[in-house]
Amino acid sequence: MKNLNGFYAIIGGGPSGLAAARNLQKRNIPFIGFEAHTDVGGLWDIDNPNSTVYKSAHLISSKKMTEFNEFPMKETVADYPSHAELGAYFKDFAKHFGLYDHYRFGTFVESIKKTEDGKWEVKTNNGEFIFDGVVIANGTLSEPNIPSYEGKFNGDIFHAKKYKTPEIFKGKRVLIVGAGNSGCDIAVDAVHHAASIDMSVRRGYHFVPKYIMGKPADSIGGKIKLPPKLKQKVDSKILKLFTGDPTRFGFPKPDHKLYESHPIVNSLVLHHIGHGDINVMPSIEKLDGDTVHFSNGTSKDYDMILLATGYKLHYPFIDNSHLNCVDHTPQLFLNIFPPQEDSLFVVGLVEAAGIGWQGRYNQAELVALAIDAKINRPEAFKKFQKRRQENNEDLRGGMEYMKLARMSYYVHKDTYLKKMKKYSEVLNN
Repeated sequence: MKNLNGFYAIIGGGPSGLAAARNLQKRNIPFIGFEAHTDVGGLWDIDNPNSTVYKSAHLISSKKMTEFNEFPMKETVADYPSHAELGAYFKDFAKHFGLYDHYRFGTFVESIKKTEDGKWEVKTNNGEFIFDGVVIANGTLSEPNIPSYEGKFNGDIFHAKKYKTPEIFKGKRVLIVGAGNSGCDIAVDAVHHAASIDMSVRRGYHFVPKYIMGKPADSIGGKIKLPPKLKQKVDSKILKLFTGDPTRFGFPKPDHKLYESHPIVNSLVLHHIGHGDINVMPSIEKLDGDTVHFSNGTSKDYDMILLATGYKLHYPFIDNSHLNCVDHTPQLFLNIFPPQEDSLFVVGLVEAAGIGWQGRYNQAELVALAIDAKINRPEAFKKFQKRRQENNEDLRGGMEYMKLARMSYYVHKDTYLKKMKKYSEVLNN
């Protein structure tokens, strides 16, 4: 076992891992990154066996609202970049800042355990190491959330994580479960290949167009600075002018207000529903051979069911107690710092409308600052540590997010960024 005194481990080579690597690098904090795949990019590298992207996948936020501030995307990159453009972007980022030299690729982290002297034992498929601290940055979109249903289905049934190309739908009667952003993207893909496409939904959604007046919608809305609740009301009224009422297309009425769950950035799916290419069905009651029975008493036959049912948090390499988990969800100060640990951090456990990768970068910046303060400004770090243990900051800005597992780490962007700035000042004193 190799003792790397003074070094920190970074788990993951996707956007969050690269943000962590860059910020530790900027403060001259020694680190080693571990990435199970053979290159950086995380899920945006479609060649990564653990990637969740598919051939037609693009960002649902615009490049200017998503990119790292210190490394803008090229002007030639589309407003809503493809997975190929994003894969290249992260490789360029790693090359530009010399991060490749710090990573060990093809290295899978098997376990992370705290030692008796407060350090961290990291066991991988390529060796065991002792680090002063660990930054977990393996992302939130890799472990499929797979629902269970009564009965059995004769056809193919699989999660969207396995989906790559629409040719698999050719000539088939397809049911897509879930109308989130991936489900809607895949439904639009399937229209051109399948014999029929239905979407099974449990709840209503708010749909947002990608363009308003010829400009990316998020680049316009992000410039309107209003109190969160007032902005919610104003944007809801504006949105209705562009997308209308989704219940007209067969969707249930949303059980939440705009921004209280992630909106669907896809108007093409409404276009195809309006043209009869896609049908909206209620939730599944049970499966019976080729037949799917729905909650409204109807039934239809299908050849294939694709489960676009999202993902769940997955930290199999560390005991949940270290992450202060409740119902498998980490309860962290600022969504970064476990309250009882001073050398364990999570980067990327955050979601918010408009937060982009720069939000993750800001998280990593605060992590690097905390490590630096612990070493060089112990009184500032002690003050910060006291607040971290209290873990009582409201990050939601008064918004009432849906009480779902995937919303448990949702924050209000402006509120969250202000809180991080506040604690950066504490650590700098």
